[in-house]
Amino acid sequence: EVQLVESGGGLVKAGGSLRLSCAASGLAFDVHTIAWFRQAPGKEREGVSLINNEAGTTDYADSVRGRFTISRDNAKNTVYLQMNNLKPEETAVYYCADTGVIWPQLKSEQYDHWGRGTQVTDDT
Repeated sequence: EVQLVESGGGLVKAGGSLRLSCAASGLAFDVHTIAWFRQAPGKEREGVSLINNEAGTTDYADSVRGRFTISRDNAKNTVYLQMNNLKPEETAVYYCADTGVIWPQLKSEQYDHWGRGTQVTDDT
């Protein structure tokens, strides 16, 4: 059974930083792609970033490029999302998801398994 468990969310002031973690089990972690999505209240889910664990290639939404960094630790089956200079409008539930699709994009329909999410809230 595939399980994805997010952690690291919390309260953060504008301009602050958080690091989210996504611990995966039950899948071929080192060849899958793991992505982060977020969903703000009243808005659709949007893709934030992805990393292919085999090639190490990454992609980011334009809105976070230069501020967020995705990384992985294949020995720990964990993907991280370092978020810097957070903005109030980035308050959302952040989810990680996995796919075995080759060269996926940040489109939720391409992802097979999802975590329950971790809440990031502006505390300004």
